[in-house]
Amino acid sequence: MSTSFQPVIHSLLETDLYKFTMWQALLHRFPTNQSEYRFVCRNPPTFALATLADEVNQQLDWLCSLRFAPDELSYLAQLRYIKPDFVQFLRIFQLHRPFIEACAEGEHLVITAKGPQVHVLPFEIYVLAIVNELYFRRMAVPDMGVGRQRLKDKIQLLRDALAQSPRRHAFSLADFGLRRRFSGEWHDEVVATLKAELPEHFGGTSNVHLAQKHGLAPIGTMAHEYLQTFQSVGVQLKQFQKAAFEAWVQEYRGDLGIALTDVVGMDAFLADFDLYFAKLFDGLRHDSGDPFVWGEKALAHYAKLRIDAHSKRLTFSDSLDMPKAIALYQHFGDRVQTGFGIGTNLTNDVGPEPLHIVMKLVRCNDQPVAKLADSPGKTLCEDDTFLAYLRQVFDKHD
Repeated sequence: MSTSFQPVIHSLLETDLYKFTMWQALLHRFPTNQSEYRFVCRNPPTFALATLADEVNQQLDWLCSLRFAPDELSYLAQLRYIKPDFVQFLRIFQLHRPFIEACAEGEHLVITAKGPQVHVLPFEIYVLAIVNELYFRRMAVPDMGVGRQRLKDKIQLLRDALAQSPRRHAFSLADFGLRRRFSGEWHDEVVATLKAELPEHFGGTSNVHLAQKHGLAPIGTMAHEYLQTFQSVGVQLKQFQKAAFEAWVQEYRGDLGIALTDVVGMDAFLADFDLYFAKLFDGLRHDSGDPFVWGEKALAHYAKLRIDAHSKRLTFSDSLDMPKAIALYQHFGDRVQTGFGIGTNLTNDVGPEPLHIVMKLVRCNDQPVAKLADSPGKTLCEDDTFLAYLRQVFDKHD
């Protein structure tokens, strides 16, 4: 490692909470799963990401040398839904370099993590943070005063809106911006600013390291990969969502009760989300499709099941900015509890155009898996035959 090397990731705690919660559940349920994750950039970058390959590999070498520190393990252990055996697993855990490869193919940066799922699942968030920060290090340093002013304007916009149009339920904001942040330093400043300026409305952050550092609640439950895993573990495909939710309920027994709805679309989700699950889960998370339509469908479903919507929470997290979050709050805030997870617009709104990068589960146990999101650009699968079959099973047309 050269003397000029500057690590992007300094702690294995610097990942999203839902990585730990999914990790624990899958370790307990499917410890022998084999899986493959791949990196994708969905928008055209300013320069070819392939030129970052060598630096990415240096960062991966460093990442795979890290271990959880005693104080980090103690922090995780005091979260009541994190179980002692999982903490002991993390005590000896280390990411293994042979399980991940990064290389240039033409102008494209190709990153693949392949191996035991409980060993390759954690790579995703670290890789996305690494690629983002290396990418923006190559650019001219922006005037961070611009970013600070934009953040200040968003805070003031929210204050004005809440003063003018209060609703029955409180406005709750969370930072979901680790994956596509401008830099770790800026992310830290954004979280500290939100905590100081919006103490009544800033509920916490998905970044577990920053939650520990700033005394905030770590926020997150499940992501698509958790439900997609159940497409490949011997469950009848039509039943995979029910199997995933049942396993979650058994693992967390009342904690972490926000269900993700768009792995095969909201309509297919609601068909599976019967009275049993609707009572057991505290609410739902939106991540694709029209959020207003989605929210109305959710409220209609609760009404159909004769469940008081005021006891439930709708969490919005799809490409949110502050004006959209405010509009959603004004629309739903008198009828249901709401939460708003804002990511890129908080942690990467400093001037340069952000990258739209993801690293997704593509295969598990040597079978393809897929997501049929309610937004066309978010559907992801490398096997057209399986994708067509999944559409047929859930009667979801392209």
